[in-house]
Amino acid sequence: MGSQRKALPPSLLLLLLCAGPARPDQGADSGESSAETTLISGQGLINLGQRWGSKTPLMHTTANLTEVTSIKSSFEFRTLDPEGVVFYGDTRGGADWFVLALRGGRPEMQIGKADVLTTVTGGPKLDDGRWHKIELRSEGRSVVLELDGVVALVVGLHSQKTQTDLTGQMRLSLGGILITEQRLLNPLRMEMDGCVRAGTWLNLSTPWETDLSQELQPCFTSISKGSYFPGTGLATFNSSDFPVHQTDGSEVSIEIEGYDVLTWSGTVLSLKTLQGEAVLTVTAHNETGEFIVKFGTQTSTVKMDPFDLDLNLTKHALEVSDGPIMEDDTHDWLSMWNEGMVLAFGGVSDGTEDSSSPYLHGCLRRIQIQGQEVDLDRAIYKHNSVSSHSCPRKRPPGVYAMPVVGGYW
Repeated sequence: MGSQRKALPPSLLLLLLCAGPARPDQGADSGESSAETTLISGQGLINLGQRWGSKTPLMHTTANLTEVTSIKSSFEFRTLDPEGVVFYGDTRGGADWFVLALRGGRPEMQIGKADVLTTVTGGPKLDDGRWHKIELRSEGRSVVLELDGVVALVVGLHSQKTQTDLTGQMRLSLGGILITEQRLLNPLRMEMDGCVRAGTWLNLSTPWETDLSQELQPCFTSISKGSYFPGTGLATFNSSDFPVHQTDGSEVSIEIEGYDVLTWSGTVLSLKTLQGEAVLTVTAHNETGEFIVKFGTQTSTVKMDPFDLDLNLTKHALEVSDGPIMEDDTHDWLSMWNEGMVLAFGGVSDGTEDSSSPYLHGCLRRIQIQGQEVDLDRAIYKHNSVSSHSCPRKRPPGVYAMPVVGGYW
């Protein structure tokens, strides 16, 4: 049969790079696993958002090109994250490569092939929290991206240096790339808070490898917009990333919205100097329905609002929504903010992944500083358990149900 195999069409190279995720709860089918890597097989559901801050893929595999006969792949994809990598693949050790990602919520394909680089972004936005059917197929020298049964993008690419008789191996990866970021035509933020399922991936059954030391995190059954803190980690920023402009009244405003703030527990936010001196902590106690606010040497108790928490920091005082003004003239807090302090959401930063302060358990629907929406993927540090753009969706108790992305609970 080897002598009868036809040479693969050149555009198949682009589709070879679109292989699918494996199901994390199936285990290794061959038993070949170690403390460093785990083999995973199957077509199922997988959460891509498990490697914040890393450009290396969540999962990867290799296959011989002679094993590939199909030129079409399809899968379902769901996210609320506007930017990140979904798939990557290459041949010839990375000389020819392909990336499928989102940018501004819309699908983007980037291709490097011989001496040619190309990218195309467009089609409908996919970061709406709904499941979308995605199909990639080869048509002559073009690759077609179809979304929910409608053609959204077509990329044609030809190089005089293209190899038409593809041999050797291809490398495939999920949630990251295997080449340096500098080789991309348009740089991307790699992290993708999203899930894939129901894949049909060429004709390959090669197991995927992952080197995550912890158990793979599952996908939420349904999602709503926000940042989810499961009680195991935090996200940190430098306060100087959100500067105070001295010409507009001189205060720092921090606004946090939640679907049901009354369910929060643990440290919502904290502020420390770069030398480690505690400036501010706000801790939620859902059993009493109160926030405990510590500002310098002062402590105040504030009744929780069902939907939000607002703070305003001025030169010598802190004001919390529905709470007292806490004054402290021992420092110029605004100057210290502009010079740089450690601002953390979900816990108190102590320079390690462990903290004596309780981590937050709850969903922050939206965070705004100085009217600027905060994206946790832009953090200096974020624990992998924290979901940057999605929360598990469930009906809150009582009357505090909020409209959510997707149109249903």
